[in-house]
Amino acid sequence: MPIFDRTTTLMQLLALTDSAFPVGTFSFSNGLETAADTGLVHDATTLEAYAREIARQAAFTDGVAALHAARSYRREDFDGLLGADRQAILCKMNAEARQMTCRMGKKLAELYARIADDATVTRWLDAIDRGRTPGTYPAAQGIVFAASGIDERELFCSHQYGAINTVLNAALRCVRVSHYDTQRIFFRLSAEIDALYAEAAAMDYDDMNAFAPQIDILASLHEKGTKRLFMN
Repeated sequence: MPIFDRTTTLMQLLALTDSAFPVGTFSFSNGLETAADTGLVHDATTLEAYAREIARQAAFTDGVAALHAARSYRREDFDGLLGADRQAILCKMNAEARQMTCRMGKKLAELYARIADDATVTRWLDAIDRGRTPGTYPAAQGIVFAASGIDERELFCSHQYGAINTVLNAALRCVRVSHYDTQRIFFRLSAEIDALYAEAAAMDYDDMNAFAPQIDILASLHEKGTKRLFMN
């Protein structure tokens, strides 16, 4: 495994976490349009509650899968990578979420294969093309971040950053909040990430939980709804 200096690793972490990194994260909002349309999210207080629940649900599903994928990569356990990928897709209750995670996961792996020479990434892409594995985004994150020498705490932070900001960035377009509100919410939620990481890092697949019925109902409505902010 290549050895990275700290500056290189930090630069790659920033690039992979940036919403401008072209894997499509900017196109999704975790169903916020429907939450706003139904009145569930209508101000900074309700937005913070919604974003917190999204972060927690993501931490104990995709976050766990990403951590296990990274550990499997470091052990050179390819079957472990496939297992993490399968567990991630099983936690997606609606078709749109499954489509989103697979599109973004494959795109992340394809991009990394273009900019870095990594045999495991190439093998994983082949498994996706052959239908052996769904190719979810958290599994791709685990593989790519481990291949870049990024440790799992930083991987988890990047994962949480993405989950929270898909909601907050969308909120600026459909909820009566300002940039000050969204940044204040982000900083408050950031203070909770260390505790989420400690819990998620100790979880095995049997401990993963996606129980957030209100969000799942909103996601099902969003899937068939007409309220859209982005061209997917």
